[in-house]
Amino acid sequence: MAVDLTIDPDTVRMIAERTRAVSSGVSEDYESGHEHEVELDAEGLTDTHAHAGLAEEDSDDMTSEELVELIDDLNVDQAAELVAIAWIGRGDYEASDWGQAVTDARERAVTRTSKYVTGMPLFADYLEAGLDALQM
Repeated sequence: MAVDLTIDPDTVRMIAERTRAVSSGVSEDYESGHEHEVELDAEGLTDTHAHAGLAEEDSDDMTSEELVELIDDLNVDQAAELVAIAWIGRGDYEASDWGQAVTDARERAVTRTSKYVTGMPLFADYLEAGLDALQM
């Protein structure tokens, strides 16, 4: 069921990609299982964890801030549609219930959309599933 969206499907996909980037903000060392090894050498304990300190944390925060800013820049209609797409992807609504999902998203908005959706587990997956259900 294709619907007319005020939010560009490419924007929704970009938000999904950014969400994944923020949530996967772990180093390559972590993925290989060597995130913080302690080795014994001739002089005792050596910490082999390479860490950039605040610079590393700032880059993660910046990505998160960019995601929040991107979502907060959506107008009211686009924000409601973003939430409705996620709800459809999560299975709360069927694609045929699009109008009701958008209406409910508008009515239930009691906090910033960015805060609500970034706290939603699997948000990026829900967006993609929602777009698929809506044939976007």
